[in-house]
Amino acid sequence: MRTMLRPLLLSLIAMLLASARHAQATALTYSVSANERACFYALIKDAGAKVAFYFAVQSGGSFDIDYTVTSPSLKVIVEGEKERQGDFVFTANEIGEYRFCFLNEMSTFAEKLVDFEIAVENEDRAVLPVKQAGGDQQEASMIENSIHSLSGKLTSISRTQKYFRTRENRNFATVRSTESRIFYFSFVEVLAIVVMALGQVAVVQFFFTGARKGFV
Repeated sequence: MRTMLRPLLLSLIAMLLASARHAQATALTYSVSANERACFYALIKDAGAKVAFYFAVQSGGSFDIDYTVTSPSLKVIVEGEKERQGDFVFTANEIGEYRFCFLNEMSTFAEKLVDFEIAVENEDRAVLPVKQAGGDQQEASMIENSIHSLSGKLTSISRTQKYFRTRENRNFATVRSTESRIFYFSFVEVLAIVVMALGQVAVVQFFFTGARKGFV
C-alpha cells in the first residue's frame, strides 16, 4: 500500500509545482486619490493566455470607482462606471502589456481604497509524470481531476474570503461614518440647548430689569 501511494504523492507534488510555473498572480491594495487616474500593467508573453481581473472598493465615498481594461493595441476590453467591485476573466489574444486603470476623476476630495488582483494563466496544462512514463492512465486521470477540483475549491474559498473582507471593511466604514454623524449631531444639539438656556436667562434678566425701573 505504501509502495502504491508513493508514486501518486510524487505525481501530485510534481503536478502542483508544474501548475505553479504556469500561473502568475499579483494582488495589491492601492489608495486612489481624488481626480487621479491610476494604471497598472500586466505583460502577456503568450497569445491565448487567460487573464483574471478582480477588484473591490474597500473604503471612500460611495464605495464606487470607474475602471477600464485595454489591450496593447489600446482596444477597450472591459470598462465600467461607478462600480463597487468586479470579477472578470478574458482571453489575451495579443502579446504585450495590458493596462488596468482605475479612475477617481469624478470625486473632488474622497480617496478610494481599492483591492485588486491580476492573474495570468497559460492554457497549457502540466503533464503528470505518470502519463509521461506510460503508467496507469486511470490513476493519472483521478489525480489530475482531484487537483483541478482542489484548485477550484481553493479559488472559491479565496473569493469568499475577499467578499467577507470587503463587506467587513464597508460595514466598518459605515459604522465610523454613523458614529461621526452622531457625535456632530449631539454636539450641535448640546450647543443649541446652551444657546437656548442663555437666551432664556437673558430674557428673564431683561424682564426683571424692566420691572425694577418701572417700580422705581
